[in-house]
Order: sequence, then structure tokens, then C-alpha cells
Amino acid sequence: MSTNSPASEPGGNHQPKLATVWPGNPYPLGASYDGAGTNFSLFSEIAEKVELCLIDHRGSESRIPLDEVDGFVWHAYLPNITPGQRYGFRVYGPFEPAAGHRCDPSKLLLDPYGKAFHGDFTFGQALFSYDLKAVNPNGPNADGLDPGIPPMVDSLGHTMTSVVSNPFFDWGSDRAPLTPYHETVIYEAHVKGMTQTHPSVPEELRGTYAGLAHPAIIDHLHSLRVTAIELMPVHQFMHDQRLLDLGLRNYWGYNTFGYFAPHNQYAANRTSSVAEFKSMVRSFHEAGIEVILDVVYNHTAEGNHLGPTINFRGIDNAAYYRLVDTDLRRYKDYTGTGNSLNPRHPHVLQLIMDSLRYWVTEMHVDGFRFDLAATLARELHDVDRLSAFFDLVQQDPIVSQVKLIAEPWDVGEGGYQVGNFPGLWTEWNGKYRDTVRDYWRGEPATLGEFASRLTGSSDLYEATGRRPSASINFVTAHDGFTLNDLVSYNEKHNMANGEDNRDGESHNRSWNCGVEGPTDDPDITELRCRQMRNFWATLMLSQGTPMIAHGDEFGRTQNGNNNVYCQDSELSWMDWSLVDKNADLLKFARRVSTLRKRHPVFRRRRFFEGEPIRSGDEVRDIAWLNPSSREMTHEDWGESIHKCVAVFLNGEAISAPNARGERVVDDSFLLCFNAGEEPVEFATPNSDYAKEWTVELDTNEPTGRKEGADQVVTAEEKVSLPSRSLLVLRKTQ
Repeated sequence: MSTNSPASEPGGNHQPKLATVWPGNPYPLGASYDGAGTNFSLFSEIAEKVELCLIDHRGSESRIPLDEVDGFVWHAYLPNITPGQRYGFRVYGPFEPAAGHRCDPSKLLLDPYGKAFHGDFTFGQALFSYDLKAVNPNGPNADGLDPGIPPMVDSLGHTMTSVVSNPFFDWGSDRAPLTPYHETVIYEAHVKGMTQTHPSVPEELRGTYAGLAHPAIIDHLHSLRVTAIELMPVHQFMHDQRLLDLGLRNYWGYNTFGYFAPHNQYAANRTSSVAEFKSMVRSFHEAGIEVILDVVYNHTAEGNHLGPTINFRGIDNAAYYRLVDTDLRRYKDYTGTGNSLNPRHPHVLQLIMDSLRYWVTEMHVDGFRFDLAATLARELHDVDRLSAFFDLVQQDPIVSQVKLIAEPWDVGEGGYQVGNFPGLWTEWNGKYRDTVRDYWRGEPATLGEFASRLTGSSDLYEATGRRPSASINFVTAHDGFTLNDLVSYNEKHNMANGEDNRDGESHNRSWNCGVEGPTDDPDITELRCRQMRNFWATLMLSQGTPMIAHGDEFGRTQNGNNNVYCQDSELSWMDWSLVDKNADLLKFARRVSTLRKRHPVFRRRRFFEGEPIRSGDEVRDIAWLNPSSREMTHEDWGESIHKCVAVFLNGEAISAPNARGERVVDDSFLLCFNAGEEPVEFATPNSDYAKEWTVELDTNEPTGRKEGADQVVTAEEKVSLPSRSLLVLRKTQ
């Protein structure tokens, strides 16, 4: 088509007004509105022809051939096309699954760079490029079937459409909080689950971005000293047909197809999801809270070779996906979802990096948590910390400056990579989670590793030049038991998910304290509450960056279901009535969070050295003591029966200065741990450590401290520590 020629007139009535078409530019990819018109561009190396389809309010389309092609990017500029215009693409090319190609022009394809989407999916023949009558994708032998020739059923009216987005927004004086890692407390949350039942959030805002930014939510986060909210996936995702057929939904959202668009079902007004998301970020920033996104660049919503054709598969299947070398009809699956994106291809890497930059520069987010991040590091089959993806992140002047958090594993061979990510990265420390769980349920031979995890996991991070904050410490997260369920169930109870309890992790390192599930036994109930306090105190007083799972602060339960990915219901939403029911636990959580906030000795920037920091000092920066206050020996650490230990944290021996270069001086603390089944008498150390101590926190108390006067303990005085409890003493003389 020549410059300024009109768009071709397709058949049918009620078509959009014919558009003037200019050549446009290949970059930026996607639909870019500049105030006068919109540039459209789409990458496809395999395409023989590409049509831009403009959709009017009646659902009719006008097809506009994209005749300009530069470097396999098809593009055009349409004057007067404004925000709100719905569109899609049709890609003509080979449908040869045996060669890895699956072009199907009967499918209206969504823009991989789409910044907003409209409508919903209607599952049926129209979304699939094979005959559903001949192949049942959910059948027992589906994996071995060849989908055959596509039946060419048009997907328009059955798929979502991309929408031109308005890039202009009044950010006012918005500034990123830029909280240093060592001062960061992360709160993992679900947009809908966090707000769906909150009594102070207006009903029309519950489950939305606007609801999440409500003052009641922000006040709650402030009470826990939270500095960053980590949102479970908010990129546009779809619900699986299998789940919908069971009356379930893809609640967690790890099923992305739009890496530039905020999920529109979380918007109070779906037509303004981008602006509402930006307003939410602005509100959090005004409150000093960073926004971190859980992102899923490892797989897409299109599933395996029998999944629907909604965008990537029909645009350039062999470029976007990792295919099995010996059978290009099928996908490599390092994620357990049916496919894996192919970051070895330069245009896939470009999409990932463009997406990350967009969310930082245009949406003002402060960081990312990368789901199954080991997948992004795979070169050929192996995980490689020097992969192209990490090189690009390291060199990017925007992405390299925000918080980068890896979930350092995937489901492929050699996928467990805790401690192996490059220097810029922090990691979900799965070893911290497992060790702390094992210690507090009384597992033998965990004491030495528990000590390492408590002090920042130097064995994992120091060799790569990282600091304690590289360890994202957590006991629970969205995936697995809640904290309440961790102390209430030995086994998962996932029957509601429709998979006969096969789904979810079976080895949970949990302990039900004597009875499976709910109980009226007051002793078991008290023990469970104490165990939750033990976990809370351990998490918040460990070196590293703590992450709280939403609702753990007041004992949220999922009734033993450790995999609520499909449960968009009261089972997974936060029950805010527990704020009153479990008020003591919430008060304890706030107390220990405040303790961490006030005392830099719990959030050191550098690892402990085990030596006096300054000449003339007699006491080291850290000391490990047995219950008789004698320093732990190698033999002590090696005895598996030991479940009791005390650690002295020297607040006068903090080696790293503050941001102004000034020496940091804090109180000193003695933390006494007893994970055993019997009470233990701890003797405080001699007066070289302190002449007098005050009880700062006691997990044997429902709110962490006895009311009234301070409890004072002198040097070499014996203190009784009940079974499975933690005592924190602060040096006062």
C-alpha cells in the first residue's frame, strides 16, 4: 500500500471509518499514540503477510495490510487513531507444526506489546487451530496427538481485543521511595484477595487497584512497618478452560499473555485500567511504599501444543517458544505449564526488556520478582548465570537500578539455583524457609544451618560480593501453607482444586502440634499461637530482607489447602474479621516489626565477622552461646540433639556506616532460642557482655511482652525458657 492510501474495505456493514495509512516506524513495537495518531508495529520473522484489524464498537473489523517491513517488523502509522481504539492482527504464513510454525490468519491475534485489552475469551473452536471434535486437549492421550490442519474458524468475537492506550498521566510530584534493601520489609499481596472483604474499602472498589490504595490498606501496611508491597501477577492473564469448566478460576494469575498491560479485571473501571494502576502506584509512593511486581516471563497463557492460539503462537511460534529439538511440534516445559518462552531469541529478549523498562518508566514501579527465574537463565538446556538475559539487565541503565528479586528455581533438571544469581540480584531464599521450618518443628541436625540462615546466609551470597540483604527471607508465601496452616496441618488438603489432592507440595515441613486441622484443645491452640509468634520473631530479627505473606499477621487460613491458585473465593481472600479474633497475634507482629525498624543491629548492611570490629574492643560483633552461656564449640554444633542456642548481637560493633558516612551505634541484644520439647534454663553471659538486660520480646507472651514494669535480668542470672519459645533481651547496662 502506498503512502496516504486508504485502508482496504472489508466485507460486511458497520465498519469503522476508513483510515489514512502512513508508513510509520518499526519501533517502538505495539501501538503508540503520540497525540495526533497511532503507530502500529509487530514483529514476525515467519509472516508472509500481516493485517492490522481495527474493531469498532459493534465488533466489526477493518483490515489494513501492513506493507512496510523493516527487520521482520511490520508497521504503519494511522493519523487520527486515538486511545480507546480496539485492534488486533492477522498473520499469514506457514502452518507447519512439524517445522515449528503455526500461523493461522483466522485468528485475531492480540498485540504482544498491548498496553490494554478489552472483552473476554469464549472458549470453543474459534480459539483453537485444530479440530476440537477430533482432538480433546484434556483427554488421556492428548499429549501424543497431532492437531492436524486448522479448521479456520474466525476468533473475532470470541477473543479479547487489544486497545490503544493513552500514555499521558499527571504524576504530579511522584518520586520513587528508593528504600535501601537493608531497610526494606516486603509484603506479598494479591490485589483482589487483599481488599475483597475489607469493611473499610467501599464495595465498588473491593478487589481493585483503587481499593488496594485505600487509606485503610496503607494504614495497615504502615502498622507492620512495610516498605514495599509485592503484587502477585498483574500483567494481563487469562483463565484456563479446564478451571472454568470446574467452576474455578486462575486466581493467582500466573498465566500471562499481555506483558505491558495491567490486568483489567482488577480495575474498578475496566476502560481505565492503566490510569487506575498509575494512581495506585502514586498513592503508595506518597505513603513511602514501593511497588514490586511478580512477573512471569518464563511461559505464556497459550499452554502446550494443544492450547489456544491467542497471540505468540500465531505470530511466530518458533521465535517465541522453546521447541523440542527432536519434535518441533512440541514445547520444552521448564515451568510445568506446557510451554517456555525462548529468551535465547533476540526479539523475545527485547520484549522482556522493553516490558521491564515500560513498567519502570511509564508505570513507575520500583522492582520485580521474577517467577521461576532459572528458566530465563537457561542457555540451551543448562542454567547459566552469564546468560544473555543477565547481561542485558546488568547493562540496562533503567532496569539495573530497581529491585530485582529472583525465584531462583524452575521445574527443569538443575533448576534449583539458590545462591547462584549475579551480583545485582536478590533471591527468595528457599533454604531459609526450609531451615527455619525444620528448626521450629524440632528436626535434628538443623542448628548450624539455622544459625547461618539467621545471620544472612553468608554461605550463599558472600562469595558473589552480595550482602545479607540479598537473602529475601520468608517462612511462607502465596505458594504453600499460610502461617496458621503451617502449624495446624501435617498434610495438604487440596480436594477443592479438582485434582484429587494430587496438586501442591506434599513435603511441607509443617507440624500440626498434635491434631490435624481445627481443634478446641486449649493447649494445642496455645502452642500453635506460640509457634506462629516464633516464626514471626525469627523472620523479623534475621539478617536479610524479610517478606511477609499477606494475612499471616492475623492468622489467615486456607483450611489446609496449600495450592489455592484456582480458588477465587473466601478460601483465598483475606478474612479481615480475624483482625479482632486474633488481635494478640497482630499486636505481636506489629511489635516485632517495630523492633526491627528501631534497631539497625537486626538489619546490618554487612555480614558478621565473628571478631572485634575496632581495636581495643573485647567483645566480638557476634557470639553464639549454649544455655550455660559458654561459647558454642564445634562439637556443640555437630550434636544433632541440640535445639537450644543463644546469640549475642553487638550493637556497638556495626562495621558499616550509615548513608551519611556516620558510625552506626545501637543497643546490643541476646536472642535465646529453644525449639525443644522441654523448658531450658538459660544463663545470661558475664558482665563483659552486659551487666543488665531488659526483656524486649517473649514469644511465650500472647502480645510479646508482659504488661507493666520492665523485666530486668542481671549478668549470669538464670532465665527459664519454656519449650518452643524465643526470648529477646536488650542490654541496658
